[in-house]
Amino acid sequence: MFRSLHRVRPVALLSAALLIGFTPVSSAFADAGPPETGSAKTALVKHPDVSVGAQYDTTHVYVASADLDAFVNSFIATFGGKASPRAVFTVTPTPSKTASQYVQTPVGMLSVFGFETPVPYPFGNERTGYLVTDIDQALKAARAAGADVLVDSFDDPIGKDAIIQWPGGLTMQLYWHTKAPNYAPLQSVPDNRVYVSRYEANNFVRRWLHFSHGKVVSDNPRADAGVIGRPGGTVREIRIQSGFGRMIVFVTDGKLPFPFGRETTGYRVADVAQTIEHAQAAGAKVLYPAYTGGSDNTAMLEFPGGYIAEVHDGQ
Repeated sequence: MFRSLHRVRPVALLSAALLIGFTPVSSAFADAGPPETGSAKTALVKHPDVSVGAQYDTTHVYVASADLDAFVNSFIATFGGKASPRAVFTVTPTPSKTASQYVQTPVGMLSVFGFETPVPYPFGNERTGYLVTDIDQALKAARAAGADVLVDSFDDPIGKDAIIQWPGGLTMQLYWHTKAPNYAPLQSVPDNRVYVSRYEANNFVRRWLHFSHGKVVSDNPRADAGVIGRPGGTVREIRIQSGFGRMIVFVTDGKLPFPFGRETTGYRVADVAQTIEHAQAAGAKVLYPAYTGGSDNTAMLEFPGGYIAEVHDGQ
């Protein structure tokens, strides 16, 4: 029931999901070959699609309590939208206390947490929260697809949550509401930006596709690595779509310049330059200036409280 903080998720609604990712880049490490399919040696058990919709995915963002207002105000001033009233909850299965807000914007949702107590492990490592139709069925499907369950299902004030981890290190939260929410579709669906090694890339993609019932939209072994801070090189870039939204998988050697790999979400906007202007006026910093890679312009921003996000136009 979280959403990101240096990744995002709402606690007022209390449920959310988390994810972490790390990505290496370079033509030398652009693994060839498509992800394995269900016909591979190890067949995966089929399960129903448990996704609900991209408008229910939240980035979990963890900031210091003192930075909550500054972060929320800056993010909304940049992208538009609104925030839920702030409330203090216990959103973990063990004792803790956090101030939390759910932030709804046209380009993606956030669950924002300002913990007033130490954060119990492994909370804070998850990057996103994904709403599912049934938490028990979702965990069974995740396990069948090869995910580990780091935090088993537990109750929160409005539903149930769990934290899972995929091969390659991606950590996320699955959540379920007792009373199903009803949100309008997003103006643009954000990208979950995942960084994995060439050793686990195909394994991760295969298993994520099985769980999410998604599809590979593109798999470019020689994409412009300038989009992850390494202009002049290439990187394998895999784009995936599913009922959980969009995902970009960067297959890298892990030798990434700051802040790449620290971001969890990429936001699609109409005009990158204008978005940068709005963000700076609202107190954000530009960590990587606008770069044109392929058909996209991309930039990296840091908002008050330390949340790092990518913005792009194009795809």
